[in-house]
Amino acid sequence: MPQNLLEQLRKHSVIVVDTGDIEAMERFKPRDATTNPSHITNAAKMPKYQPILDGELMSARKELGAGASDRAVANLAFRGLGIAWGKNILAVVPGRVSTEVDARLSYDTDASIAQARSIIAQYEAEGISRERILVKIAATWEGTRAAEVLEKEGIHCNLTLIFGTFQAVAAAEAGATLVSPFCGRVLDWYRKETGRDYFGAEDPGVIHVTAVYNYFKKYGYKTEVMGASFWNGGQVRELVGSDLLTIAPKVLAELEAVEDELTPKLSVEAAKAMPIEKIVVDSKESFERQLAGNRMATDKLKEGIEGFSAALVELETLLAKRLAELESRTVASA
Repeated sequence: MPQNLLEQLRKHSVIVVDTGDIEAMERFKPRDATTNPSHITNAAKMPKYQPILDGELMSARKELGAGASDRAVANLAFRGLGIAWGKNILAVVPGRVSTEVDARLSYDTDASIAQARSIIAQYEAEGISRERILVKIAATWEGTRAAEVLEKEGIHCNLTLIFGTFQAVAAAEAGATLVSPFCGRVLDWYRKETGRDYFGAEDPGVIHVTAVYNYFKKYGYKTEVMGASFWNGGQVRELVGSDLLTIAPKVLAELEAVEDELTPKLSVEAAKAMPIEKIVVDSKESFERQLAGNRMATDKLKEGIEGFSAALVELETLLAKRLAELESRTVASA
């Protein structure tokens, strides 16, 4: 009996769902899940997830007291919300969840380390092992330095917003557990730059993720490669065999709806046989020199950090508004 593409994909790559929607995780049954601030903000607007928001807001108000401003309460609730969301996700997925360090700390190593430790402490206080958590950090030079410290403490890191192989190499040499090279956002840049579209193996995003995978397997890095940021099932089909693939529910549904032969495109054996030049990223200067020489990576890394930061501001504003609504109802019913 023919199998759909999603069923076949599970045999070759670990499926990770890329969303904040817990019901989507229940439907597609991934091993792991990854979210970002935009996903959580979008999910937080859904009525079905209002109890999670309200619980964090009331807990924060209780901790800070009646005299604290709505903004201060919302900020504390925001920090607890990622953990609350992760806890609910881990009740559904059997593996790991990626929880993001505040993107506004992407160029601050010490602050990123401190927040990552806090994230793990909060999960462990809820009885959740750090083995089930990937702390998600932007792959700036400062982010890779934070990962180097954290991994030595047994805090596993997912280095994200990777648009150049040199970023992935810096993360792997820091000992990061996982890297997330982006596909769709790379394609977006080239579409805008050239005014043309790309398909299949010529897609620049596919080429990017493939390059990271082949480099890691060629040189024997233990760091896992998780292709990310997919706009359609065609991109996923070109990356079958990647260690993990984190895919949005819309694309998972697209793959599930198609019955066709799925052929692995990536393999350790093929990568080991390739003549791939060694990349040296042994200092901040060499990292920044390679970043400056890659206009696409420079543009998309900056855009990604700014986008995630803006989503955090939106989420904090949403929480402050919701808190005001809750407290106004409490006063009216008193």
